[in-house]
Amino acid sequence: MHALPIPTEKSAAPAHALPRFTKACLDKRSEHLVQEPPVSHTPPKDLPKPAPVSLRQAWRFWLKLGCIGFGGPAGQIAIMHQELVERRRWISEKRFLHALNYCMLLPGPEAQQLATYIGWLLHRTWGGVVAGALFVLPSLFLLIGLSWVYIAFGDVPAVAGVFYGIKPAVTAIVLHAAHRIGSRALKNAWLWAIAAAAFVAIFAFNVPFPLIVLGAALIGYVGGRWAPQRFTAGGHRSGEKSYGPALIDDDTPPPEHARFNPAKLLRLALAGAALWCLPMAVLTALFGWHGTFTQMGWFFTKAALLTFGGAYAVLPYVYQGAVGHYGWLTPAQMIDGLALGETTPGPLIMVVAFVGFVGGYVQPAFGPQHAFAAGALAAALVTWFTFLPSFLFILAGGPLVESTHNELKFTAPLTAITAAVVGVILNLACFFAWHVFWPQGLAGRPDVFSVLLALAAACALFFFKRGVIEVLIVCALTGLGVYLLR
Repeated sequence: MHALPIPTEKSAAPAHALPRFTKACLDKRSEHLVQEPPVSHTPPKDLPKPAPVSLRQAWRFWLKLGCIGFGGPAGQIAIMHQELVERRRWISEKRFLHALNYCMLLPGPEAQQLATYIGWLLHRTWGGVVAGALFVLPSLFLLIGLSWVYIAFGDVPAVAGVFYGIKPAVTAIVLHAAHRIGSRALKNAWLWAIAAAAFVAIFAFNVPFPLIVLGAALIGYVGGRWAPQRFTAGGHRSGEKSYGPALIDDDTPPPEHARFNPAKLLRLALAGAALWCLPMAVLTALFGWHGTFTQMGWFFTKAALLTFGGAYAVLPYVYQGAVGHYGWLTPAQMIDGLALGETTPGPLIMVVAFVGFVGGYVQPAFGPQHAFAAGALAAALVTWFTFLPSFLFILAGGPLVESTHNELKFTAPLTAITAAVVGVILNLACFFAWHVFWPQGLAGRPDVFSVLLALAAACALFFFKRGVIEVLIVCALTGLGVYLLR
């Protein structure tokens, strides 16, 4: 069985971020939004096109998204879809999905990259930078504060009880995500076969996620040429408007800044190189190449570039380096950091801020009396080096993506990748169930409470349509009560 290499009985990643996925998560409603009148799926034919959006208006929305973006990428992308596609109509669903499919292919958090992409499409480079940065900064500040409370005040029995209740909920949430995605993405037997093959490949043969992505893309490319009707992206057909005309509509030509320009690409590449090299040069000069801050910058750059498939793909690499190689934190602290990430908005990969804070705090470069300053600086540095590639991928690759949103030879591989992701998510559901229900291994006794709580969470999600955050809160409180009564 494929498993994340975190050798601890407490191993269970939170549901803050699912692997890369597409349109199926989009119809989820987030309870964190201010309640708006329901959007009609059959708007009047004479519904006017939205007025142009100013950078100030966009700035306010991106800041709100950064503060309310709970529920992992499923919740974050759902918020963006509801607000930007359905209610505000800044972008059409077809263009929204095309951008999301591109973000799925990249290493890094797809929800943050999608926000960066839409911000860039609306307001050029600065719009993308503002959108992506505001998506991350609230989570960074919250995690610095929570990490300090965690490391300064030590273990609290109540925290262990909360984590005990969250883990079964995570299992149900991942299974629910697989169902949601599969029900909308798997439109025919070909796509079902791709999903099944991906599940077998990763479950039985431990095939790396990037190879699954490449294999699905190849199948989609060939299938798009030989059986194009089987690999047409799901959803609304071209020309069909479910929410009314959008500011960036299906047939809206790419703006001038979104057209490919070799000179612009070269300037962007040089700027990105400078933004990486200058901080690394300063860290090397101040602390040496083997200093904690310098090694964090180098390590998290590699993590950002070499891992695909979202937070679940990068976490094993972070664990091996931060715990096994560098010793910045213990295995128990790593697991606690993953659960802590569930309590904050933003992408789960922001757990790197927790890793950086703990590593900087326990190995204070400024002396014991300034441990907090060292931890906060380390958290900010690892966030910078982790997310810098995401901005560059979007700003550099966006013009190419905008030139392909109506070409089947580009969209068919993405449709096949979406199908493969369903199988990968199902594998994760099996992995979580294995480790949560049998914490001592299959040879040990099952945890009956965890099984029952996971079933209750699944019923709440599947049959009563409760929100992810609501389910997590109830399960956390239930786990806390059971843990304290033992």
